[in-house]
Amino acid sequence: MLALTLQTLSVTAPVFAMLFLGTLLRRLGWIDPAFINTASSLVFRGTMPVLLFLVMQQADLNTALQPKVLGYFAVATLVTFLGAWGWALLRVPRNDRGVYVQGSFRGNNGIVGLALVGSLYGDYGLSLGAVLTGLVILMFNGLSVMILAIYSPNGQASLLGVLKGIARNPLIIGVVSSLPFAYFQIGLPQWLVTSGDYFARMTLPLALICIGGTLTLSALRASSALAISASLMKMVWLPLIATFGAWLVGLRGAELGILFVYFACPTAAASFVMAKAVGANAELAAAIIALTTLISVVSINAGILTLQALGLA
Repeated sequence: MLALTLQTLSVTAPVFAMLFLGTLLRRLGWIDPAFINTASSLVFRGTMPVLLFLVMQQADLNTALQPKVLGYFAVATLVTFLGAWGWALLRVPRNDRGVYVQGSFRGNNGIVGLALVGSLYGDYGLSLGAVLTGLVILMFNGLSVMILAIYSPNGQASLLGVLKGIARNPLIIGVVSSLPFAYFQIGLPQWLVTSGDYFARMTLPLALICIGGTLTLSALRASSALAISASLMKMVWLPLIATFGAWLVGLRGAELGILFVYFACPTAAASFVMAKAVGANAELAAAIIALTTLISVVSINAGILTLQALGLA
């Protein structure tokens, strides 16, 4: 239990450190709203698409392809998305529904999830996790673009507007453009890969600093009820229901453990970047990220230990 807790902390503690650094830099006056807007735009339009392209381009799509696991994850993600949306229709003010739903279903699988399943299940965890990550990127970004467009501060979006938003989304473009390279195993010049890697490595620290710079006590107080509700849905209810469903369809062992970790990951930093890009409630998005990251230290450990104690994962 101690080893698992320390492993989870080793993944989540740097996230908290960068969030705190962003808050500190804002208080010191080293960064301001203009910097946060510019940096968030750079992450959304540049560094994150490059990061996603490189991750997918280097993935072996023929390794650890398990249709049952991938199919279940896709269905469960869609169901949890619709469940969060249904709840938001009943309990969340219209202007905040897009951010609420995105924060309730979109996990940080590419950073937190992949690191944890690699630690728990070794090379097999990394292989299956990498393939799942490709599916995650497409589904999370597509559904997030849709829900944010529908509840855009600029008014109700049409179906054509939603489809245009998906087609023009830099994150989705980064993933889709990488698929031919991954499928046909097309290599890129090493200098280009290295340069792209330098650029892409700015993504997580820059995004987290912007999130930390956005967090204020007044913003947290204003969005506390919605942030807590979305965080509990993301970290408790949806992982519990989705993992139970995986058990019902016969998934066991490493596959069940990997699915649980992916369902139980804290909300992704990209949710803040996308909310900021469309002019939605970025303060609420930032609060959800901070709260789910804090909860994950307890919830992920509790879930894994329970599955192991029951001999299921």
